[in-house]
Amino acid sequence: MTAKTTRVATALVNVRSAEHGLVDIVMREGVIAKIGPGAANASPGLHRIEGDGLLVLPGLVDGHAHLDKTLLGLPWMPHQAGSDRMSRIETERKLRPELPSVTTRAAALVERCIAFGTTAIRTHVDIDPEIGLEHLHAILEVRERFAGQVDIQIVAFPQSGVLRMAGTASLLGAALAEGADLLGGIDPFAVDGNLKGQLDVLFAIAQARGVGIDIHLHDAGRNGLAEIAALTERVQPAGLSGRVTVSHGFCLGAAQPNDFARTADAMAEAGVLLVTHGGGAMPLPPVKALRQRGVTVFAGNDGVRDPWTPFGSGDMLERAMLLSWRSGFRTDEDLATAFDCASRAGAQALGMESHGLRPGDRADLFTVDAATIAEAVATRPRRGVVVKAGRVVARDQNLELNL
Repeated sequence: MTAKTTRVATALVNVRSAEHGLVDIVMREGVIAKIGPGAANASPGLHRIEGDGLLVLPGLVDGHAHLDKTLLGLPWMPHQAGSDRMSRIETERKLRPELPSVTTRAAALVERCIAFGTTAIRTHVDIDPEIGLEHLHAILEVRERFAGQVDIQIVAFPQSGVLRMAGTASLLGAALAEGADLLGGIDPFAVDGNLKGQLDVLFAIAQARGVGIDIHLHDAGRNGLAEIAALTERVQPAGLSGRVTVSHGFCLGAAQPNDFARTADAMAEAGVLLVTHGGGAMPLPPVKALRQRGVTVFAGNDGVRDPWTPFGSGDMLERAMLLSWRSGFRTDEDLATAFDCASRAGAQALGMESHGLRPGDRADLFTVDAATIAEAVATRPRRGVVVKAGRVVARDQNLELNL
């Protein structure tokens, strides 16, 4: 998943840092070598990239995507599913044969994400006996196509259940053997009707393959809390601390104070992370309260105009805005917290350390026409340049063609 790095030393000049004002950023071998006023002048021979005085920020990270589902770029398709989760799953299955290839649709969305400043994506990819590994192979092709422009991490996702469709467990193992990075799961109570059974299978595969788990938990109320508790208590014995993510965890947004505190503290102690998309009609997990208790919270777009939702643009600044809106964030500090969920915290969750704007950090960054991080989140203005591993991959919200 590691991006190709440039061998040419480059400098992004004349950009504004939230900490240091107007600076240059010197980059070598895909890493920030130096940052400061006039830093490029001390290193002759650099390839200079003009920053036009725009604000520079660490690259955006989409920590929860479904690249294989998107309808982006197609003529408008009215939403056809009912209001419940299983209706959405079945509607999507019926629509699959009518859609253009996964590769074509996913590539269109990846291009949009890069142009907005996203430098890493974790995507869930459907795996089931009906489609086998077809979607995985398509996303592997997309990952290779965009290597060096964005990092793509793949979760083998059993959307139709782990136990209810015979053969799914073996397909999940095969997906990991063929290039998926993590193991997914979904709502053990609502989808499989068997909490212990699904977790037994997932943890056995994860331990055998040496991979982490990212499990969709939409279930509300007591069922949702019981799922998180059962998941959490298995993490440390399995040696998976820091490598297990709860996707959504809506139950945390409506939990009683004592239940929330107990669950959040257990997640923090076990090293269980949470990713949220900040949208939808379900209760939103309290981002600040979770982070204050030591839980790593990051963000993702989830679906972008797909059979599950007609909304979404692929812009993680828009997602940070929605997360802020639903969380009641108004201060600059709170908006910066939402940005962190869409950038540094996501990079940490994906195992990409040193994501920032300091010497030694990965040279993954973008510029935006805003005075502050808070303004960037609130207004989602135009992007200037997007830099991946020290080279420009997008400019003025269009991909660079000569890479």
